[in-house]
Amino acid sequence: VTAHPEVTKWVRPFLGADEFINNVPRWCLWLKDIEAMEWSKLKLVKQRIEAVKKFRKASTKEQTKKFAEIPSEFTEDRQPRGGEYLLIPSVSSERRTYIPIGFLSSQVIASNLALIIPNATLYHFGVLTSKMHMAWMRYTCGRLKSDYRYSNTIVYNNFPWPEDLSDKACKAIEAAAQAVLDARAAHQTGTNPASLATLYDPDLMPANLRKAHTALDALVDKLYAVKPRALDADRVALLFERYGALVGA
Repeated sequence: VTAHPEVTKWVRPFLGADEFINNVPRWCLWLKDIEAMEWSKLKLVKQRIEAVKKFRKASTKEQTKKFAEIPSEFTEDRQPRGGEYLLIPSVSSERRTYIPIGFLSSQVIASNLALIIPNATLYHFGVLTSKMHMAWMRYTCGRLKSDYRYSNTIVYNNFPWPEDLSDKACKAIEAAAQAVLDARAAHQTGTNPASLATLYDPDLMPANLRKAHTALDALVDKLYAVKPRALDADRVALLFERYGALVGA
């Protein structure tokens, strides 16, 4: 940016699981739909693109070699064109009661170490960040050492969502979900904002955030007719019963 101030419009935040959870700043050049005649005039940008091309050509994978023809673009592009998306870290510590997930602008580029849900609503966020979904996740997810490894195919795609949802119930979930986001935001302002790793550490979780999650959990449990003081085993048993009905087992 110092050498080529005009590159600022192409520099975007770049987040995977670690960057998102731990507030690690990372950036990328996002040159999708930018003609080569624009970026090739900038020496440092051109050098980076040429290095990418050389790296891809040297790969033993044929698919990667093909992408050497378009070195200014990512080999994987799942980025929404506009609006917001919900980011779910692909890996998260097993110590956490909840996997930290959150909304990001489409201007923030998600790496291959994060899963994204374009056009997600507060309702989707509310259900996915609840103890109900977390119980399902812990039972069905893979593991990286002992950490949770969230999967779109196994965890997300097979999750039995609530049925026969009324407008009133949906709005209640949305309000409780927003309360969770607001509780987080209260600790993420100023010059030293708290990371999600800190906020979701079971020993450090702020009281207002814990209270907001507890209220949201109660509403989501109610959607599934879960009894008060239910254990995760009760939630998983109920979810698999619903899953069996969905797949005709």
